Amino acid sequence: MNKNRNKKLGLIALVAVVLLTAGCGKVSKLKNGEELVASINGKKITTEDLYKELKKQGGSSVLINLIDEYIANKEVKTDDTTKEYANAQLEQMKTQYTQAGQDFNAALINAGYKNEAAFKDVLILDYKKQQVVKKFLEKELKDEEIDKYYKDEIFGAMTARHILIKPDVKDDASDEDKEKAEEAAKKKAEELIKKLEDSKDVEKTFKELAEKNSDDEATAKEGGLFSDFEKSEVVTEFWDASAKLKDGKYTKEPVKSDYGYHIIYRVSQKSKPKLKDVKDEIKETLVSNKLTNDANLSSKTWDRIRREKYKLKIEDSELNDSYKSIVDNIK
Repeated sequence: MNKNRNKKLGLIALVAVVLLTAGCGKVSKLKNGEELVASINGKKITTEDLYKELKKQGGSSVLINLIDEYIANKEVKTDDTTKEYANAQLEQMKTQYTQAGQDFNAALINAGYKNEAAFKDVLILDYKKQQVVKKFLEKELKDEEIDKYYKDEIFGAMTARHILIKPDVKDDASDEDKEKAEEAAKKKAEELIKKLEDSKDVEKTFKELAEKNSDDEATAKEGGLFSDFEKSEVVTEFWDASAKLKDGKYTKEPVKSDYGYHIIYRVSQKSKPKLKDVKDEIKETLVSNKLTNDANLSSKTWDRIRREKYKLKIEDSELNDSYKSIVDNIK
């Protein structure tokens, strides 16, 4: 659902709140007791008229937005974390608009927001809704899932040196040119490995070769040193090759990845952290993976939260049917 539609629904929701609380303020009433919303020559519009029309124009979505906002505010406090999230998102958007040469404040006004503070409230609510889903899904994780991820994916941080040789490929290169560049890069990496084989002080030689030859600018000046990296921070080929090495050993063949050809010298690896120390991190990762792999999981989870945890019951039959139709389309 795009932001403009969210905003539109938010405005409709505001109207709905006014209608629901109309009896609390001063209103005009017709002789039959109905509350009058507006009138023109020959026509009187009542709250009932407006309510019926709102139901036709996404009434179930408005209702659910009101319910979800209540749940989100009940389950997640507006603390420093939520504010920091909103501020970061706001600054990122402002930067994007500025870089595109557009007026961010004008865009806010065009979207119907009074000011940045109003928009930030929407961002805070969005963050809270995300957290509600994550908390619900984390509680459903099984110990077997957590244990398996710990066994297969959690390792001690690694420190290594590496030399990266990138194929020199131009944007308009032909397939033949690309193949030649690949061959040249691999050959250069093999030549560097030969120099390591002939060296009496491998680590010293590795540092010197990295400084002069590595295409990884971030590590080359440090002799190719890459300290305390986790498995999730590097490509699979790099991690797997490093994990197979013993401390003080290097790869005898170039390791190919999407970045080019790597020569890796393993320095050390820390002990695997205890499960209790990384359990929260594992749970967060598992839930994030589930949400990434199933685009409808968040919507399906919200349906469960409303019905199972908060015992949602929609009394209006038309709205209930509309809500069921929406839910059926996301399963």
